[in-house]
Amino acid sequence: MLHIGHARSFLLAFWHVRSRRGRLALRLEDLDVARVQPAWLDATLRDLTWLGLDWDGQPELQSGSLERIRAAARDLETRDLAYACICTRGELRAVSAPHAGESEPRYPGTCRDRFASLAGAESSSRRQAGLRFRVPPGSVEIEDGFAGTSSWDVQSDIGDFLILRRDKVPAYQLAVVVDDAAQGVSEVLRGDDLLPSAARQLHLLRALGLPSPRWFHVPLVCDASGRRLAKRSNDVSLSELRARGIDPRAVVAWVAVTAGMQVPERLTAREALPEFDLARVPRSAVLLQPEALARLHAAR
Repeated sequence: MLHIGHARSFLLAFWHVRSRRGRLALRLEDLDVARVQPAWLDATLRDLTWLGLDWDGQPELQSGSLERIRAAARDLETRDLAYACICTRGELRAVSAPHAGESEPRYPGTCRDRFASLAGAESSSRRQAGLRFRVPPGSVEIEDGFAGTSSWDVQSDIGDFLILRRDKVPAYQLAVVVDDAAQGVSEVLRGDDLLPSAARQLHLLRALGLPSPRWFHVPLVCDASGRRLAKRSNDVSLSELRARGIDPRAVVAWVAVTAGMQVPERLTAREALPEFDLARVPRSAVLLQPEALARLHAAR
C-alpha cells in the first residue's frame, strides 16, 4: 500500500528525471508472492496515475527477470563469492543482537565454509538452504548525489548477507542490482532508509562486474512524533485519499512545498516541473503535521 511518503519519493524522482529530459523507468518489485498480490500491483498503478505521473515504456515486473537474477546468484556461488546457508531467522535472532543501529542481527558466519555447494548443503542437512554473499573486509565509500559521501563497513556491521532466500526467492539487494543493470538505470532516487543498502549493492556490483548507478537518497516523511510512516498508515494511504475524492493536486502541492518550491495550493506534477531544483530540497526529515494532514483530507 502506497502512502504519502511514497508519493513524495515518486514525485521527487519524477521531477528529478523529467526536469533534465531523462528516461523514467517503472519497475514493480513483485518477487515476494506471499506479500505482493495482483490487486496491490493494480492499486499501485492507479495511485501513480492518480498523482499525474508517467513513465517511459511499459511497467516491468521484477518476476519477469527471475531467471536472470538467479543466474547471477549461481555465478557468485560458482566463483566462491557466495555460499550456502541453512540458518533460519529464529536461529539467528537467538544467537545475535542487532548491530550498529541495524534492525537485523549481524550474521555471525555460522555457515561460512561449512558446505561445498547449495545442493550439498540441502542434501547433508535435509533443510532448505539460501545463498549468502561473502562480504570482503573493509569499508566502501558511497558518493551520494544528495546525501554526500559516507563510509560503510558491511562486514563489520551486517556480515555476509542473503542474496537468495531459503525458498529460492532472490533477496532485494541482488534483484535490484541485476535489474538496474539490465534496464540501463544510471540514476536512482529513493528514501534515505535505503542508504545502508547502497553499500551492500556496491559490493555486489563490483563482484558481478556491473556499472554502478548514481544514488540520490532523500529524507523520509515521518509522522508528527518523528517516526517513519508505516505501510499500514491507512489515513495517509493514497488509495484512501483517492477513495475520499481528495484532489491529487493538493497532494502534489504539499510535496512540492516540502521540496522547497513556492507553488499554489493545487497544481499537477507536470506544472511543478519548472520550479524543481534538487539542491533546494531540505536535508532533514519531513514531518507530516496533523494540520497539514487535515488540509489534505479536506482538499476535494
